[in-house]
Amino acid sequence: MIGLMLAAIALALLQIVPLPPSIWQMLPGRGTFSSAALVSGQLQPWRPWSIVPGATLNALSSLAVPAVVLLLVLGLSKRERAWLPGLILALIAISTLIGLLQFSGVHLDNPLINDELGQVSGTFANRNHFALYLACGCLLAPNWAFMEERRMHRRGPLAFALLLLFALTILASGSRAGMLVGLLAMCLGLLLSWQGIRRELRRAPKWVLRAVIFVVVGTLTSAILISVAANRAESINRTIAMGIGEDMRMRGLPVVLEIIGRYFPLGSGLGGFDPIFRMHEPMALLKPTYFNHAHNDFLEILLDAGLPGMLLLLAALGWWVWATIRVWRAKANRHHVMPRLGSAMLLLVMLASIVDYPARTPMIMAIVVIAAVWLSDPSQQASGSALPQSA
Repeated sequence: MIGLMLAAIALALLQIVPLPPSIWQMLPGRGTFSSAALVSGQLQPWRPWSIVPGATLNALSSLAVPAVVLLLVLGLSKRERAWLPGLILALIAISTLIGLLQFSGVHLDNPLINDELGQVSGTFANRNHFALYLACGCLLAPNWAFMEERRMHRRGPLAFALLLLFALTILASGSRAGMLVGLLAMCLGLLLSWQGIRRELRRAPKWVLRAVIFVVVGTLTSAILISVAANRAESINRTIAMGIGEDMRMRGLPVVLEIIGRYFPLGSGLGGFDPIFRMHEPMALLKPTYFNHAHNDFLEILLDAGLPGMLLLLAALGWWVWATIRVWRAKANRHHVMPRLGSAMLLLVMLASIVDYPARTPMIMAIVVIAAVWLSDPSQQASGSALPQSA
């Protein structure tokens, strides 16, 4: 995992190193810029691999978030790591409350993000990223309830209330992709917590377990149906109102694929999608707002970083597959809850990345790193503490 992080940093650094004109002009897709220098009567300057080096430098700077989170999490002791699920759940709950305020009509103008006034997006600028964040909460809440057996009786009702709150807020957010990811998260969350549920009810009659399942599923279903009937499920309304062909993701996909072919195998440079897309954007796609990302992070990595980015992406996916098979094939016990939770959380982010770019936001970056740490090592824990020691 550390190797993947270092490789990503190295790739971004290489893309901003100036190259001599003879080498730079050999890179695919650079003909337009070479011609511009000739027309203006200038000598060909030394230029970096990235066409938009400022954007690549910004992308490199953004890696400070996952790098710092990785160092901090690896430095935590076993006791301190046990606090992480509750801390993440609390942060998701706070963001949910902000989203509910927005849904109630309160206009919150966050100066730190480029959000849309009136949109239900919590502490995010994008409703889809917010919905994914809530989906992570749906996955985490039922498992958090059973992490400490002595506190289960207090955590259980709270976890169920949070699960219900997260699910309804996803519907209110207007995120269509968030509905699917949220549904999957709830299913995976209940599946991962199944051993804990059975452990708690091991002395109860068999019918009690069936009754608990019926009450949980029935309550969630009823709440969702009531939300739909009350016209509070904006995600469903947007799904019905907007056809697939009207979505800019689908309309822009052929152009994105054409641009990938133009700059392959070295790519156009990390972070520069917006100006690169505008260079090749056809008149039919022009509109008052701009297409800031490909809304498919796998394709955008291929466009920005070319073959090196694709190999790095395949290495990361291969590691996730290998680690996931390892933890799911092992005999289920308490020690494998966190690795399996990390695997499922990364799956949610990857699925959301097919239609959006959530892993480019700082909070989701942090979630990805924490989930990867959970998945990577189910047994070893740091012996020391990353927190200051008292004198």
